[in-house]
Amino acid sequence: MPLDPDHELFAAILDTGSIAAAARVLNISPAMVSKRLARFEARLGARLIERTTRRLHPTPVGAQLHADLAPILSALAAAEARVTGAAAAPAGPLRIAAPTSFARLHVAPHLGDFLRDHPAVQLELSLSDSYVDLAAERIDCAIRITADPPAGHVARRLADNRRIVCASPAYLTEHGVPTHPRELAGHRLLAAEGQLPWALLRPGGRAQVTGRSHVRTNSSEIVRELALAGVGIALRSLWDVGPALAEGRLVRVLPAWEGPRDLAIHAVHGEDPRPAVTAFIDHLAARWSPPPWETLDSTDP
Repeated sequence: MPLDPDHELFAAILDTGSIAAAARVLNISPAMVSKRLARFEARLGARLIERTTRRLHPTPVGAQLHADLAPILSALAAAEARVTGAAAAPAGPLRIAAPTSFARLHVAPHLGDFLRDHPAVQLELSLSDSYVDLAAERIDCAIRITADPPAGHVARRLADNRRIVCASPAYLTEHGVPTHPRELAGHRLLAAEGQLPWALLRPGGRAQVTGRSHVRTNSSEIVRELALAGVGIALRSLWDVGPALAEGRLVRVLPAWEGPRDLAIHAVHGEDPRPAVTAFIDHLAARWSPPPWETLDSTDP
């Protein structure tokens, strides 16, 4: 597939998370980015990016095109850097912030390879489920699961965050299997503080599930463990429960329904990141394309 400037523009929009941020990276106006994107979509005869008043995200064909383009653009950039000698080796302090459970499951396993590839990097990893102010905490890059990356920073979308309803086989054997979201009112629900009510979607349908968690906790990890123990039904991210689904310790409930796909996993950093920051983000992006947890859901509708 031949590359042209619109391929780079399209990738920049998704990598930075907004048309305005892409415009800054490409040193052109946001209006020109929008115009070229529309022209590119018209040429391909397909809508690549869905725009709303608050955010944008790729369509299925857009996500596939981005996945195909990313390694090509990366290889071209590396080739040019080798010729010009412009590439600086990643080195020095690198302070990363990430959500506790997600980092333990999906960041920590890849740190060994990263540090072997970049031995001059001095890595510091801070885990917290609270909002971290990058400037105040002197964080170089934050991994965030959010629908709205913070203004004033560059946000590169690394993966989707699908959420599914699930329970243990033992719980469903004892309490029955709901066939519609309204039936969840008669079941034990499990959620961390602030995670209820649930919004569930299916093609042509939307439902809201209200109620209180059967066990009160501020920990999403505890919610997962309670679901595994057969205590109730939970709405969980695939990255969190994918292995349990694959092993049959959890099963999907209401498989036609999912949580809204507004949340995504982003790498958030300041303008003009140092080579160590870029190398770290590229390292994770390569290992999450496609996200390994997506392949563990054998009941994907």
